[in-house]
Formats: sequence, C-alpha cells, structure tokens
Amino acid sequence: MTSVGHTHGLHGGMAVTAAQGYRRRMVAVLVIIAVILAVEVVGAVVSGSLALFADAGHMLADGFGVALALVATVIAARPATDRTTFGLQRAEILAALVNAVIVAVIGGFAIIGGVRRLFDPVPVDSDFMLLAAVVGLLGNVVALFLLRSGRNVSLNVRGAYLEVLGDTLGSVAVVGAAIVIMKTGFLRADALASILIGFMIVPRAWMLLRDVVNVLLEATPRGVDLEDVRRHLLEAPGVVDVHDLHAWTITSGVPVLSAHIVVAADVAADCGQGSVLDGLHECIAGHFDIEHSTFQLEPEGHVEHEHASHA
Repeated sequence: MTSVGHTHGLHGGMAVTAAQGYRRRMVAVLVIIAVILAVEVVGAVVSGSLALFADAGHMLADGFGVALALVATVIAARPATDRTTFGLQRAEILAALVNAVIVAVIGGFAIIGGVRRLFDPVPVDSDFMLLAAVVGLLGNVVALFLLRSGRNVSLNVRGAYLEVLGDTLGSVAVVGAAIVIMKTGFLRADALASILIGFMIVPRAWMLLRDVVNVLLEATPRGVDLEDVRRHLLEAPGVVDVHDLHAWTITSGVPVLSAHIVVAADVAADCGQGSVLDGLHECIAGHFDIEHSTFQLEPEGHVEHEHASHA
C-alpha cells in the first residue's frame, strides 16, 4: 500500500476564513450598535417602554456577539501549528454558538416580560419612545447594509447579520407601538411589541444554532452530495473503488474532504508520480469547490486488512 496525502496551505500557513474580509465592516457595525444601545437604554428609562428595554437587550447581545465575532476572526487568522493543524479557525464557529445562546435567552426574557405587562400595563412616554426607536431603526438599516454581502459566506458574519436584522424588525415594532400609544393611548401595545420582538429573536437563534451544531458535528457541508462526489471520483482513470469518504467544514468557507481510493494494480505500482492524485484533486476542486482534500491511494485488496472502514 502506498499512502499519499495532499494539502492546500492550511498547515503551517495563515488561515484564511470567509469572515476575514468583513472585519472592518464589523467594527463599524459594533460602533453603530454601541450608539443605538445607549440611545435605547436612555429612551427605555425615560419613557418606561418595555419594548425599548427588550430591543436594547437584544442590542446588548448583538454588541457582545459582534465583539466575539471580531475576536474570533483575529484568532482564526493565526497560523496552524503542530498542535493545531487547522489553526484556530473553529473559533469563529464557537463565537457563533455563543451568539445563538445569548440571543435565545434575550428572546425568552422579552416574551416573558411582555406577557407580564399585558396583565399589568404601565404608563409610557410615547414621544420619547418613538424618538429612540427611530434612531435605532436608522442605525440598524446602516448596519444591515454593511453586513448583507457577507451573510451567505460566513456563519460568523451571518450570525451578526441576523442579529441586526432582528433588531431592525424590532425597531419597526417599537416605532409602531409608540405611534399606537401616541394616537390611541393603548398601553398594551408596548407589551405586544416586546412579545413580538421575542418571537422574532428565538427562531433566528434556533436556525443559527442548528447550523453551528452541524459544523461541530462535522456533518457533510450543505450543497455537497457525497454520492455525487463518489461518482466523480470513480470516473477518474485508474480508480477501482472509493471508501472512507468524508466531507466536513472546519469553519465557514473552509470545507475539507478525505477518502481512501482503491486503484488498479498497474496504477498502484506507479502512484508515486502523482498523476492520479492530481486528477482527483482537480476533480474535487473543480466540481465541488473544495480546495483542501486528502486521499489515501491503496492497491486492490488492501481494504480487507484495515482495522476500521466506513462507507
């Protein structure tokens, strides 16, 4: 048996993740969040609005989450070592996990507090409530614009984007509640807005948590069909069989793949030339956009001597 591995610049080099290109924008978003948070806290205290408190709490979670995301992008960019052979790229996924948990807790508090105030409404200064909500809405729109292009390329950026999106919708709800109270005096509109914000937050937290768990469990990356991968590999010249085929994600934008490739006897005798490996790597990178792949070439019959084998 000849075992051959192949890597593409992860070990010993600088780790490049999908979130790296959005670091400056995330800094700008963090500043915007801090300003909105201050305005909404003051507005909530002065106006007595629970909806503003809920939105401010979500902004606090957003600020913490974006700060974590920024720290994670710095950590993830550190080079790989002999102890951390993929670098610290998973730091971005751990940051997204913390974000999901925090947002879920904030959403729960918003719902519980809103339900309580439905039964015990309190006076609200609708003018000040409206002013603070409008400032928050405008700031969130700017933050959304800064992050929207990165929401489909990085879980870390998408976590920040979804949080800001929730805040934008929350600000709309608070603006609406303030107008209702201003025009009709219906104080429970504030509680209803708080509950609405909570129900907007919780599902988003669940979706982000689901994606994070898939990465941590090393599930097959979304959009990669392993049966399709297997078919392409079997079509390569000299390949007889494929087993122990695995694909997973290190962090957003960094999918990896490994497989044991059984080759014909005449190819096995000459596999040191690397022609089979070159073809396999070009196939995976070209068809499935996976730049980092590792293949072990084996002669026919060797699988019977392996201690553990997976389909």
